[in-house]
Amino acid sequence: GLGYTLPWLERFGTDAERVFAFMPATQGAVVWPATGPTATALVFDEELPLVDSCIDRMLLVHSLEHVENPRETLNEIWRVLSPAGRVVIVVPNRRGVWARFEHTPFGNGRPFSRGQLTELLREANFTPAAWSDALFFPPSKRRFMMRFHNVLERAGRRLWPIFSGVIVVEAQKRLYQGVPVVQRASRRVFVPVLSPHGATRLGRHKTDAKPSAARVTAS
Repeated sequence: GLGYTLPWLERFGTDAERVFAFMPATQGAVVWPATGPTATALVFDEELPLVDSCIDRMLLVHSLEHVENPRETLNEIWRVLSPAGRVVIVVPNRRGVWARFEHTPFGNGRPFSRGQLTELLREANFTPAAWSDALFFPPSKRRFMMRFHNVLERAGRRLWPIFSGVIVVEAQKRLYQGVPVVQRASRRVFVPVLSPHGATRLGRHKTDAKPSAARVTAS
């Protein structure tokens, strides 16, 4: 996990061989888990302390919207992911309400739209595989609103899906891709100058006309 992913990483338990919680230096780190060896580390998101192709899954929450260069961060994640690796990214939705209020967890940083996130992933050699949305209920400070969050969440998915609070995308690491070449500006075929050409009819008329003119002048 990169960012604040502890609530989700705790659910893996013994299903995973090992779990790491990397926290960007600008956010700070906390000790996790409470018992046993610490699995958290304070890192620089563009230089993760991992060897190439050693991670199967990467989860980003409260991360990509805060990094200095999202493209470089995704390039680094591509490096540490295994050939069949996948990354799950949770980012604030640019159209959503949660990104417009500073008191919300997603009210800071850089929000994204689906199009922006798709372009960013493709530039970093990732292929988006699955999309999802969440946080359809309004970010209210009143506690009684939490009683209706299930109703508002279901209604939001049906009535206003483009205004979700966050966008969730799962992308797969891409190993091979086509290299773009310079597009040919014109499809005209150019003939070499020194190649033989047949004489045109106009050229023959001009050739025949010259002797006639000469004979008139001589006479």
